[in-house]
Amino acid sequence: MRTLAALAAGLLTLVPTPVMAQGATTVASGLDNPRGLAFAHDGTLYVAEAGRGGAGPCFPGPEGGDVCFGASGAITKVSRGQQKRVVQGLSSIAAPNGTQAMGPSDVTVVGDFPVFTVGLATAPAKRDELPGAGQTAGRLLLAAGGRVVRLADIAGYEGQADPDGAGAETNPNSVALTSAGAAVADAAGNSLVKVAPNGTVSTLAVFPSQLVDAPGLPPGTKIPSQAVPTAVVQGPDGAYYVSQLTGFPFPVGRASVFRVVPGQAPTVHATGFTNVVDLAFDRDGTLYVLEIAHNGLLSGDMTGALIKVKQDGSHQVVTTALTGPGGLALRDGAAYVSDCGVCPGTGKVVRIPLR
Repeated sequence: MRTLAALAAGLLTLVPTPVMAQGATTVASGLDNPRGLAFAHDGTLYVAEAGRGGAGPCFPGPEGGDVCFGASGAITKVSRGQQKRVVQGLSSIAAPNGTQAMGPSDVTVVGDFPVFTVGLATAPAKRDELPGAGQTAGRLLLAAGGRVVRLADIAGYEGQADPDGAGAETNPNSVALTSAGAAVADAAGNSLVKVAPNGTVSTLAVFPSQLVDAPGLPPGTKIPSQAVPTAVVQGPDGAYYVSQLTGFPFPVGRASVFRVVPGQAPTVHATGFTNVVDLAFDRDGTLYVLEIAHNGLLSGDMTGALIKVKQDGSHQVVTTALTGPGGLALRDGAAYVSDCGVCPGTGKVVRIPLR
């Protein structure tokens, strides 16, 4: 499966200079491939930075070129107009120019402590070849008291269980915390897994591939496109809601938001999206969807979109003044988006009023 960051990075040279959404303001800047966002109760914002790789070791990446490991992944805290990397030295695997980064991918908060996923986007066994900080990859982690604590090994579970039966490949991309533990969306594993309070991992759901038109082949030729679940949130009804990026060829309008009730097969809650990377519900229970490429990842256009899903399932585009966005959080009538989530050094978080 072509990884999200790798494909998007290759398209960035085709994207015009980003334009800010009307009324939008920048709340953090200078970020390395910023992805998931979360607020603490006091309004402090946490940002997962996938990093920019490093000096190596290097090895062939999913796109054919080399990718290099480094300890440049981080969690950044934004409070009272100031930003600071409060967790550093996390695994980051990226192209030599810092693009294609796979590292910290999502964050949530327990009290004042960030809980976060670190991606890998390759076979779980590859982690064994990485030094030091590389062992944070493919895991669910907690930062407390200046230490990083391992809560669960998502990559290890994928290597053992392979829930979708398509060969072990893992990329823990999103986390939602509930009273029963945590749910983690494994984008490369096409699965949603549960992490019990004792760290035990089990499968909650597997998301199916779909047949789509094959680009460059005779009309009517179909190929399977993987689900690639990207975000998981708990809805107002207590169920899990999971977005899909879709795999190659990233068909326009064929991404859905699934509803998952433990013990039942996933059902489609809303559909007709393109390359979704994150979700959020507001206080009224309205769903917002973030697309990394509104016109499709194969279009050569990295214009993203924030979309409001109405009660009848129809879509209202809030803004397309985004470039390859990577994460979404809602607070006090505004959307916070990690814009240019595939950019090393120039990523930012913007606040977009919703009312």
